[in-house]
Amino acid sequence: MKKIEAVIKPFKLDEVREALSEIGVTGLTVTEVKGFGRQKGHTELYRGSEYVVDFLPKVKLEVILTDAMVDQAVDAIVRSARTGKIGDGKIFVTTVEQVVRIRTGETDEAAV
Repeated sequence: MKKIEAVIKPFKLDEVREALSEIGVTGLTVTEVKGFGRQKGHTELYRGSEYVVDFLPKVKLEVILTDAMVDQAVDAIVRSARTGKIGDGKIFVTTVEQVVRIRTGETDEAAV
C-alpha cells in the first residue's frame, strides 16, 4: 500500500477530487496548509504599506491506495491540478506499513 500526499492550489481541490472519484478513489483527507517553494511568496499592499507574504495558502490531500492504483491516482492529480504556472504543487508517494480500520478491526487492504 502507498500513501499519496499532494500539495495543490486551493481552487483546484474540486477538480482533483472529481478526477480521483472517477478512477475509484473512495476516500481522502484534506488539510488547509501554508507553504512556499520556488515562488518565495509575494508582496502585497495593505493600507498603503507593502508587506511580504512568505507562506501561500495551499491544500494538502492524503490518500491511501493499493499499489495497483498509485500510477492512475498520480496521473489524475497531475492532470487536474496543473495550471502550468509556478506553484502548482508537489506529489509525494510513500510506503504504508499497516492500516487498521478502527470500527471493524480490518487491516491493510481490507481497511482501505
